[in-house]
Amino acid sequence: MAMRRVTGAALRAYVSSPSSGYLARQLRASSSGESKKIVGVFYKANEYASKNPNFLGCVENALGIRNWLESQGHHYIVTDDKEGPDCELEKHIPDLHVLISTPFHPAYVTAERIKKAKNLQLLLTAGIGSDHIDLQAAAAAGLTVAEVTGSNVVSVAEDELMRILILMRNFVPGYNQVVNGEWNVAGIAYRAYDLEGKTVGTVGAGRIGKLLLQRLKPFGCNLLYHDRLQMGPEMEKETGAKYVESLDEMLPKCDVIVVNTPLTEKTRGMFNKEMIGKMKKGVLIVNNARGAIMDRQAVVEAVESGHIGGYSGDVWDPQPAPKDHPWRYMANQAMTPHISGTTIDAQLRYAAGTKDMLERYFKGEDFPAQNYIVKDGELAPQYRVEARICETG
Repeated sequence: MAMRRVTGAALRAYVSSPSSGYLARQLRASSSGESKKIVGVFYKANEYASKNPNFLGCVENALGIRNWLESQGHHYIVTDDKEGPDCELEKHIPDLHVLISTPFHPAYVTAERIKKAKNLQLLLTAGIGSDHIDLQAAAAAGLTVAEVTGSNVVSVAEDELMRILILMRNFVPGYNQVVNGEWNVAGIAYRAYDLEGKTVGTVGAGRIGKLLLQRLKPFGCNLLYHDRLQMGPEMEKETGAKYVESLDEMLPKCDVIVVNTPLTEKTRGMFNKEMIGKMKKGVLIVNNARGAIMDRQAVVEAVESGHIGGYSGDVWDPQPAPKDHPWRYMANQAMTPHISGTTIDAQLRYAAGTKDMLERYFKGEDFPAQNYIVKDGELAPQYRVEARICETG
């Protein structure tokens, strides 16, 4: 009995020491049945929240899991206020157990916030893409980071196809003419093209990239892809796409480039002035991956010079984008807020996936393997520094 008391005291002393954060979090995470404090950070829907019962990804509807969580004795706080030392999120950092966020209104989880979050065990992304989290710091602290892999890949792929067509057909100026009471066919037609016969290349060919290539095949395009892994022969035949191992070799061939790679230390600012310079003059770029993959000013200058013929995407750095963000005011752009992966269908999928992982977490069960971004101090392959290009999702 004395030995048990000594062992217990020693273990408690070790867990409470500053150098043992990893073990302390693991031991706390293993305790089940206790009430948890869960914080969700989502965008506000205001008057739109009640217009669709399936509009789950907003503050007001909170993924549709409030009643379920509270019926089990858990405390669920939801907010859109996520920036600055006095924001609502910051008030809950010291004692929350779980933080849920989305790529569309991300809660930036820095190393500083992780250090303050003494009870934090689990970081969930309702959607795909966890680059708003300092993953190295999360791994070092023994946190689990997971997302709802596959939940919005169809949504994003369809959106990418739409943006390719919008740029190719010079749609936005035509729409603006109608809104402004104008009629000038020549002002649209002089730079409108067919998609058939054009070369389209995707940088990253994971779930979203493959779905995009499948949807492009009927258009009669020449399809190329660059990725850290080559597809199998059957998938290459199904998509009609050809693998290009060297990105430098693929870029000059493409009339359209689609960015489908996660934001990592390797890909941050990857498309800089030099990389853009390797592209064909007049290239069209679609980026629904992450804004910080592009060098912001290099894109602006290339659009102004005509080297980039059109730029479209829904991702910015940071998000929400400030009013003075230069991409708002570029010519030949078809930018939107971050909307591609938050369709109603996608919301239903990532809300269900988030609930499933919370349920597993409460029971001490593993998540589906593909959902893990950080587990047991290890990052998923696509987020490791040594990884080559691959795709989110």
